Amino acid sequence: MATKVYETIELELLDGKTITVKPLNIKNLRLVMKEWAKAQEATSEDEFLEVLIKCTSIAMQQIDPETANAVEDNLDLQTMYKVLEVAADIKLNVDPNLLAAAQMAQAGIN
Repeated sequence: MATKVYETIELELLDGKTITVKPLNIKNLRLVMKEWAKAQEATSEDEFLEVLIKCTSIAMQQIDPETANAVEDNLDLQTMYKVLEVAADIKLNVDPNLLAAAQMAQAGIN
């Protein structure tokens, strides 16, 4: 029996549909990473959200092609975060306690 080395999760979309999310193949991962690079250039929350939507849409082309063109209608922000975390290993929903600790460490506060 083969060993699975990746996480697979079930997510419910806003329209009630359930999807299975697993890591993207390399072809689609490259497309997501190319789009994700634009996130650093975003100068507003709206621009950053557009990058998230585009990355999620690319991922959804492999996961559920029907939903790929309707990401804004069928996914909320937390669901997009989880799709990108599992599909492309992009972690966006960081634990606030970890974030505060990292900020304190960066500022030199003990």
